[in-house]
Parts: sequence; structure tokens; C-alpha cells
Amino acid sequence: MSSGHTLKLNSGHHMDVVGLGTWKSKPDEVRQAVESAIDCGYRHIDCAWVYQNEHEVGAGLENKFKEGKVKREDLFITSKLWCCFHEPDRVRPALMETLKSLKLDYLDLYLMHNPVGYVYVEGNPFPLLENGKMNNTDIDYMETWKAMEKLQEEGLVRTIGVSNFNIEQMARILKEGKIKPAINQIEINPNFTQEPLVDFCQKEGVVVTAYSPFASPDNPSLKDDYKCPLEDATVNEIAKKVDKTPAQVILRYLMQRNLIVIPKSVTPSRIKSNYQVFDFKLDAEDMAKMGNLNKNYRTCTFAWDEGNKYFPFADDKKA
Repeated sequence: MSSGHTLKLNSGHHMDVVGLGTWKSKPDEVRQAVESAIDCGYRHIDCAWVYQNEHEVGAGLENKFKEGKVKREDLFITSKLWCCFHEPDRVRPALMETLKSLKLDYLDLYLMHNPVGYVYVEGNPFPLLENGKMNNTDIDYMETWKAMEKLQEEGLVRTIGVSNFNIEQMARILKEGKIKPAINQIEINPNFTQEPLVDFCQKEGVVVTAYSPFASPDNPSLKDDYKCPLEDATVNEIAKKVDKTPAQVILRYLMQRNLIVIPKSVTPSRIKSNYQVFDFKLDAEDMAKMGNLNKNYRTCTFAWDEGNKYFPFADDKKA
């Protein structure tokens, strides 16, 4: 069984609104995090090939299956096609590697991690050039998408979607694709509320997943003017009012915008706390206060892709 707290996707499947994020979780920690999450009710785990820890996620899943805590059909497992696999003939082998690592026969959701493709270099997911830019390709993401559509048709993935796509890219893939993306996974948090992109996706029947809901306070590339929303006075004022933690208030704010959230933690107490968000609601005044915290501050910039014709964040400079 799912958690019971789900959104219906345009593929017909239901996706749990709170999932465990696994980005930046060390391999020796993520297995325990996955097991802790399942024990306290999570039924959605968000993974990616580029996180380089899917085999540990798979070990955690396998342990819970063996214990009888959950069955495969109880869980919603997401992974992502990394940028170096955008050539159509690399798409299926990349998925098969992920499935092998996760010890699964199918994924519930497979996302194109980014519209920009990278030159494939064995053993190097980040082929940086001497100028600090990524060694990009000019592969059209629509060609990659067509290869992903075949995976859904084959039954290896139940649903497909994208990540880090802007409005124009979403409009194009909705128009030209045979299968509509069910999800766009993008950075959303109180510092970066992304209303125009969220509104566009939701009007088109695409569910939005918010990654970095706490604005990645451990991101090494943060600028000097960064302020963590967990420490924001307004967030803490609301948290005190509703007798919840700042993290719970942020997650609830995002959920009440009909977003999926995937908070990352490897600490059992925080994993549990991040899931205790179904027994309260923010009123309209507090929702407005949270929305007013927006600074259009993106923490995950993919700056090494600037200049590529498919770079999705070029309009940030104009904002």
C-alpha cells in the first residue's frame, strides 16, 4: 500500500507526495536512510544514477522486501537519466544499469535529469573542459525523450518525466512528444518559489516535484548573500505558531501548492520529522507570508552548462 497521501499522474499512476531524497547521501549512509524512511511510512524514494549510490539504495530496498515490511508494489521508486546518456542508443542501457543497482525489474518514474547532454566519457559523469565548462553535446532532448518513450512502452518504466526543464522546453515536449511528461522535477523552496513554471506545468496536467526544499544549505557553490530558509524569521514565527519545526512548515507550504516534496536526510530523527506533515495545515495568511519570501535565488545553477542552446536557466539573468 502507498502512504495514502498521493497525487495522480497523467500516466494514471499515483505518486506519494513526500519522498526521501538521496542526493549527496554518502553510500555508507543511504542504505540506512532508505530503511529508516520505509520504517516510518515513506513509500517514495527519489534516486539518480549520477548520485552514485543506487546500489546502496537497492540494498536497503532488498532488506525491507526480505523483512516483509513492504512489497515492491507498495513503493514508488524514481530514478533519472544522466546527461552523458542522452544519445538515444545509450538510454536503455543506462536504465538497465540503474535497475540492476536498485535490484528492481521496473521503475515507477524515470526522469531526464537535465535537457543538456554531455559527451560520454567512461567513468566520468562530469566531463569538464579546461575552461570550467562541461563538454556538452548538441543532442536534441527530444531525441532522448523518444528513446525514453520506448522504455515506458516496453514496461521497464511506468511513467516518464523530466527535470530542470523551463517553460519553453516543457511546451515543446508537450507538443512534440508522443507521451506527455508526467513530472517536472525542479528546485523549489521559499527562496525560489517558481510560480510561473509551476502554474504552467499544473495547467498542462504535469505534476511538479520540488527538489532542494530547504534550499540546499550544504551546497558548496552557494553565494555569499545566501540565506537558509530554515533560519528565516518568518518561517520560524509560523513554526512556533503551529507548533512544528521550520522544516515541517516549509514542506507543508510546498505540499499545499500541490507539489511533491523530496527532502533529503540521513538522520533517522529528521527523516521521521520530515514525514510528520499530514496532521496540520497552514492558513491562507501564512501561505501568503511563505510565498512572499521568494528571492528568485537558485542554488542549483548548473553554471557549467551556460552557453549551451538547451541550457534551461538562461532567463535567470534577465529576472
